[in-house]
Amino acid sequence: MPEIISQHPLKTMPELLRMDVAEFKKAAKFPLCVVLDNVRSMHNIGSCFRTCDAFRAQKLYLCGFTATPPHREIEKAALGSTLSVEWQHFDDTLRAVEELHEQGYKVYAVEQVHGSTALQNFHPAKDERIAFVFGNEVEGVQQAVVDACDGALEIPQFGTKHSFNVSVTAGIVLWQAFQCYFS
Repeated sequence: MPEIISQHPLKTMPELLRMDVAEFKKAAKFPLCVVLDNVRSMHNIGSCFRTCDAFRAQKLYLCGFTATPPHREIEKAALGSTLSVEWQHFDDTLRAVEELHEQGYKVYAVEQVHGSTALQNFHPAKDERIAFVFGNEVEGVQQAVVDACDGALEIPQFGTKHSFNVSVTAGIVLWQAFQCYFS
């Protein structure tokens, strides 16, 4: 049988130029934070850690009953990113939003609300400090938290369901924000 040579071979680990945890901690971060408001699934939490690592987010806020590391269920999806991503737990999501405002962040709830901005129309300034609040898998972002935010972002959807998984939502939103830094 003839050998098949791929036109697009997979990149090797050295070719990916990945940082180790120590290098990551020293590296400049993008001025964006992620807030998880009462997220139930530890797999979603782990996935959000991994997404924050991939986009070199400043910090991840775990709020309310959102579980915290170390936990093996979080690690299944985080794949070690709980060691690279800076995180903090708040009992109350409103307190996390307040702290972010005190630090000069504009905070946006990612939620389907009246007056929301469609994600494709969200264009923060390159130096703007931004934070995104992602909500519980069933209830979404608490109304009091939405009210405390500077605005709300909504991902347009065209199917029969009215929501994405919270970790998928985080990936979509962070990718959109990340593109603004390079446009």
